[in-house]
Amino acid sequence: MKKLNVGVIGVGSIANEHIQAYLKNDNVNLMAFCDIDEEQLKKMGEQYGVKNLYTSKEEMLKDSAIEAVSVCTWNAAHAECTVAALNAGKHVLCEKPMATSKEDAEKMLAAAISNDRLLMIGFVRRFGNDTKILQDFVNSDFFGDLYFAKAQYLRRHGNPGGWFGDQSRSGGGPLIDLGVHVIDLVHYLLGQPKVSSVYGATFRKLESRKFLKDETDYSSVSKSDHDIFDVEDLATAMIRFDNGAVLSIDASFNLNLKDDVGKIELFGTKGGACLNPEIELFTDMNGYLTDINFKRQTSLDMNGLFQNEINHYVDVLLNQTTCLAPAEDGLAIMKILDGIYESARTGHEVIF
Repeated sequence: MKKLNVGVIGVGSIANEHIQAYLKNDNVNLMAFCDIDEEQLKKMGEQYGVKNLYTSKEEMLKDSAIEAVSVCTWNAAHAECTVAALNAGKHVLCEKPMATSKEDAEKMLAAAISNDRLLMIGFVRRFGNDTKILQDFVNSDFFGDLYFAKAQYLRRHGNPGGWFGDQSRSGGGPLIDLGVHVIDLVHYLLGQPKVSSVYGATFRKLESRKFLKDETDYSSVSKSDHDIFDVEDLATAMIRFDNGAVLSIDASFNLNLKDDVGKIELFGTKGGACLNPEIELFTDMNGYLTDINFKRQTSLDMNGLFQNEINHYVDVLLNQTTCLAPAEDGLAIMKILDGIYESARTGHEVIF
């Protein structure tokens, strides 16, 4: 089988997941890295044995042998790098969120269409073992009509540091960083109905809490004493879809709660589910309320999660299989994120 020649733009922390997955895929030839941080670029090149290193994306994209790229930059650079790659005739896997505004997301989609290139968005939770299990029950009509969902991605002390707290580079705080994962996952499981309205609120009350002496597992490799924090530390929203379903979402970097929370709940006319982190199902049988547990692990298994995503990206390009995370889906989620931030700014519901 022909090998796919791949380059990576932005070789910070998340790029490791892409790179390791590419290296484990026998149908990929990992050719080049690009990053504006020359020291980080050299370090990653040495670590992974990649010799073609560029500090300019334009120079890297001139290489006609490169057929596809992963864009793993900070959020604000997603659109610029993706459009440049698409215009250079490359296929693109862009990390989530697709962009920092729906306008930029629309430009990315337009570039993909005009250049007849694939633009896939890194909604990695779609490729999880837990998602596959829940989809099995959705497809078998276990839930009936899914009309309400709740998603919480809450950290007590979880500011990643680095560019994540810098509005100019991140585009926002926990909503666009953490909330995007669960908003997309629930939207995906609901069958991707169109959004009709959102009402949201954001808060910057605790900020980064640098004074705390407690250790945190969320600090990025770029965290320093000079980091700024001008994004929200908590976001909450109610999202209404055109089929009548509603999603309630909460996401935080810092919040005075007892323990971190990562929970998704689905409610349908026939049954419900809770993912926290194992999946539990709730229904009624023979006139009795019934809870269903599994004999196997159903919590998200991070081992192989990005590998599933990268393998799918490669398979779509080499075998023309249907893409499970196309740019159109990224634009739909970007519209929701934009709407929540706009609602928070104005204090009013945003109607689509």
